[in-house]
Amino acid sequence: MTENDHQLPLRVLQITDPHLMADPAGALLGVNTRDSLAAVIDKVLQDHGQPDLILATGDIAQDASEEAYRFFGEKLEVFDCESVWIAGNHDDSRVLTRIATELNTSSRHVITGGWQFVLLDSSVPGKVHGELAESELEFLEKTLTENPDQPAMVALHHHPVDIDARWMSTIGLRNNDDFWRIVDRFPQVKTVLWGHIHQVYDEYRKGVRLLATPSTCIQFTAGSEKFSVEEKSPGYRWFEMMPNGEFSTEVKRSEDFTFELDMNSTGY
Repeated sequence: MTENDHQLPLRVLQITDPHLMADPAGALLGVNTRDSLAAVIDKVLQDHGQPDLILATGDIAQDASEEAYRFFGEKLEVFDCESVWIAGNHDDSRVLTRIATELNTSSRHVITGGWQFVLLDSSVPGKVHGELAESELEFLEKTLTENPDQPAMVALHHHPVDIDARWMSTIGLRNNDDFWRIVDRFPQVKTVLWGHIHQVYDEYRKGVRLLATPSTCIQFTAGSEKFSVEEKSPGYRWFEMMPNGEFSTEVKRSEDFTFELDMNSTGY
């Protein structure tokens, strides 16, 4: 048996798209986003307990308010581990970064448990679609070049591949070719993780596992031509990761959370 056989896996929690607001009563399509986040956190503690690392992959706030980011930080205090936050299209990257820096959640490269996590800001001010600035692409390339030996997860907000919900085809990562040109050069990248699409995605591309995760509030209908939501419960993704690059992952939902979803909305 190798030394790794005796090691406990690294436990990683992904929380994405909480869409929190300054107003405690703030709701998205009828769902109070503070309440739904609280329900998801309760589910994490009930089903998995404490993680070793939390990845918050964007749209933390719906209104880009300082109050929303501070509330998010307070809710994560039930976990006794590091969390790292990246911006989505509803976030203000500057405000998020300022609060995250204050709360020590602004790291963009984390090495722990034999893995490395590279976090990218794909948000574009005032736009729904994503794009990785030249500085982000350089950061990705430099980080992977300098750390060839640890298996890597790359996380961002926007989807870097086409998905089957056609209405989202224009609001993914615009320069995904530039992204993949870098990732394809580095065999230590085992998985790419994102949010934004408010649904489960689990596919492979050139041996790299591609994963997306339900929102902690509303869910978009998979395979929909036009904007559409479905009455699935809020959720999260959990990873158990070994230093040899192998990992398992599952999505869990807070099935006990009750909500009245506005099914007639044409957008969010």
